[in-house]
Amino acid sequence: MNYRFMRVIVFFDLPVGTASQRKEYTRFRKHLLKSGFIMMQESVYSKLALNTTVGNAIKNNIYKNKPAEGLVQILTVTEKQYSKMEFVVGKSESEVLDSDERLVIL
Repeated sequence: MNYRFMRVIVFFDLPVGTASQRKEYTRFRKHLLKSGFIMMQESVYSKLALNTTVGNAIKNNIYKNKPAEGLVQILTVTEKQYSKMEFVVGKSESEVLDSDERLVIL
């Protein structure tokens, strides 16, 4: 099987004016975390996909669990494109190992 690593990036801006809106925001955010997404910034989450088929399944899962209101956007890029991301200010800080490298111990 040929692997072509992809990144699925989810951007969202949800209303939080009422208690029910805050509950929906929390539900959607927790769904992303339970699905394996990592937070890049507030309201920007990404997940590594092995190939286009897996990427499409991830996107379909987001569609099934979308909030009732607000803005949710999905962008899929190749891992090569993602690795070319430039940091203008700040640096990448993550306690999560976020790469496609594999460790083999013989």
